[in-house]
Amino acid sequence: MYNILICDDEKDIVTALKIYLESEGYNTFLAYNGKEALRIVDSEDIHLVLMDIMMPEMDGISAMVKLREENNVPVILLTAKGEDTDKILGLNVGADDYVTKPFNPVELVARVRSQLRRYMLLGGGSVKESSITIGGISLDDKSKEVTVDGELVSLTPTEYDILKFLMQHPGQVFSPKTLYQKVWNDEPYGAESTVAVHIRHLREKIEINPAEPRYIKAVWGQGYKMERGK
Repeated sequence: MYNILICDDEKDIVTALKIYLESEGYNTFLAYNGKEALRIVDSEDIHLVLMDIMMPEMDGISAMVKLREENNVPVILLTAKGEDTDKILGLNVGADDYVTKPFNPVELVARVRSQLRRYMLLGGGSVKESSITIGGISLDDKSKEVTVDGELVSLTPTEYDILKFLMQHPGQVFSPKTLYQKVWNDEPYGAESTVAVHIRHLREKIEINPAEPRYIKAVWGQGYKMERGK
């Protein structure tokens, strides 16, 4: 059974999410601010976090920053319609996805399933190709490890999936919408900004100079591609 942490200062929302998720067979833990959420993540085996942005004591963005210092568990942000800047900031510090309030329960559960599926696959399972190397980047899909010039790098599940997909198709250009559909398994609403944030964060981890990337290149007006290895 998967353990999902729900963190929101609005108790009605927490209660509703608890009902939706437990009806789907998930086990839930509840928190009402970022500090409580971090304590639960430290003490329990949490597989996914639903995190509100605007909360007292410690907001969702600050909690995300602390969480990502030691943990790559998937995080889905719960955001209000007018929090576009905060959505981008949340993605930039390591969130994997977001759901806008008022949310559709069916959509939320689908996003939870998608993130859990990717996260659990990082722990094992059969794959078509276990190892890919392009230039100085090596990706081992059995151990779920990525090294750059021999140094191990820590990626979130979403960053890992983006890199793996691009490395599986070197030289091919993919639009943000296509990347979103392939990686998130979802309709590409808001795809450009979401993908751009994750690509930027990924470059910071695998490129010597993210401003002049060697590997993940942007093709103006078309999308992104992984340069072929030489």
